Amino acid sequence: MLFGPVPLAEAEGAILAHRVDTADGPLPKGARLDAAAVVRLAAAGLAEVIVARPEPGEIGENAAAARLAAALLSGAEGLRGGGAATGRVNLHAMGPGLLRADAARIDALNAVHPMITLATLPDLARVESRSMVATVKIISYAVPESALEAACAHAAGALHLASPVLARAALIETVLPGAAPPAPKGREALALRLRRLGVTLAPRRIVPHRAAPLAEALAETDAEILFILTASATSDPADVAPAALLAAGGRLERYGMPVDPGNLLFIGALHGRPVIGLPGCARSPALNGADWVLERVICGLPVGAADIARMGVGGLLKEIAARGRLREAPE
Repeated sequence: MLFGPVPLAEAEGAILAHRVDTADGPLPKGARLDAAAVVRLAAAGLAEVIVARPEPGEIGENAAAARLAAALLSGAEGLRGGGAATGRVNLHAMGPGLLRADAARIDALNAVHPMITLATLPDLARVESRSMVATVKIISYAVPESALEAACAHAAGALHLASPVLARAALIETVLPGAAPPAPKGREALALRLRRLGVTLAPRRIVPHRAAPLAEALAETDAEILFILTASATSDPADVAPAALLAAGGRLERYGMPVDPGNLLFIGALHGRPVIGLPGCARSPALNGADWVLERVICGLPVGAADIARMGVGGLLKEIAARGRLREAPE
């Protein structure tokens, strides 16, 4: 693309590089200069103007952005794009879920040409309906069509939305002997997390903090995903909640995770249904390791022992002040 100052006599048909105020109002950046626009520039006292001129084999910013967005959306479930303007197309989620962003494909796309760019939310970011998940931006007024074709090839399969596949959940809480029933804040925090993904929560169920009644409650529910929130923190794979899961005929996949807050989470399965033992920090609506696990499970993504083991990088989350024991005592 040719870019730079030209005499007004040579400016017709070019793209105005910078806004110019005239007596008849501003000529915006990116305007295609016709004969009338050149007259207005002359009346503003200009003898030359900075313009851009696409060369043969180049495609304009809006057409290029629209083509790249179309390549991204081809086969990308759950996403839609808007119209192209100033070289930009925004992509939005059509419903709740988790964004899947293929870093290798996106890195390759962004390496093709510095004027062809794609910015996205992080992989596995939770989104809601109409959330912006990505933006295509063609930085210059035109780019080589050959470069655009290469970028579009990398775009295919780079993005999609993992939508919820589970819709009904149950939470079983425990109470210690002689203690009052647990405060509702834990259930309310879970209900909020589930509503964001379109999941309903079964009526409240509270049982004594012992393996046998907890196992019975697990066996009785027909929910698609089961949660346990115990009155006393689970401190061992043989503690009350994991033992109850085994007694009900289930299996324990992993106890403990390298995410803080959230270390004391466990995950397993009961007759094909996922079971998540919530850490105490899940009583707060603040982000913790349980969010990462339940969001992925609800959206049909695998979460096994190895997947949780890989969550340590980035797993040091913001401290939750309401926790009983903080990482560091206040100075």
